[in-house]
Amino acid sequence: MSKIILVTGPARSGKSEWAETLALQSGKTVVYVATAYENIADIEWCDRLTQHKLRRPQNWLTLEIPVALGATVGEATAQNCLLVDSLGTWVANLLEQDEEIWLQVVQDFLVTARHCEGEIIFVAEETGWGVVPAYPIGRTFRDRLGSLVRRLSTISDAVYLVTGGHVLNLSALGSPLPELK
Repeated sequence: MSKIILVTGPARSGKSEWAETLALQSGKTVVYVATAYENIADIEWCDRLTQHKLRRPQNWLTLEIPVALGATVGEATAQNCLLVDSLGTWVANLLEQDEEIWLQVVQDFLVTARHCEGEIIFVAEETGWGVVPAYPIGRTFRDRLGSLVRRLSTISDAVYLVTGGHVLNLSALGSPLPELK
């Protein structure tokens, strides 16, 4: 069985750094799974990706998996710690999928995560604390990511909220709601 850790929080809160710290503490071989597409036309995005790359230890293996995340998670081994950064980017990459297909992708992903080997650390953005998005695609993104994070938290061994540069262990502070169907 896997050990699942979920690290969530708003943009620029420190969630990736906390996830990286946890991965280092695992003592296992770290496999960093980047879900972002590199868009050379977006200089600011490329700068963000570069900062992430520079922060990672040289001995970490990096996989760029923008879509087939479930298959990658299913290949995790007991010797590895998979660090997936981030679920929000993965959701965005699959946003055009029909709702029925998306729900099946999520179900398959959660079953795979629950039954794979090794330790997996997921980084996810918190998007539901802001204003209601003005456009349907924004609301779909917010709702899909929020639902995914909630469902993943129910199978996680530890859930952390990182905000304002501080880490809160939500698993130690509260109880999960019943699992969404």
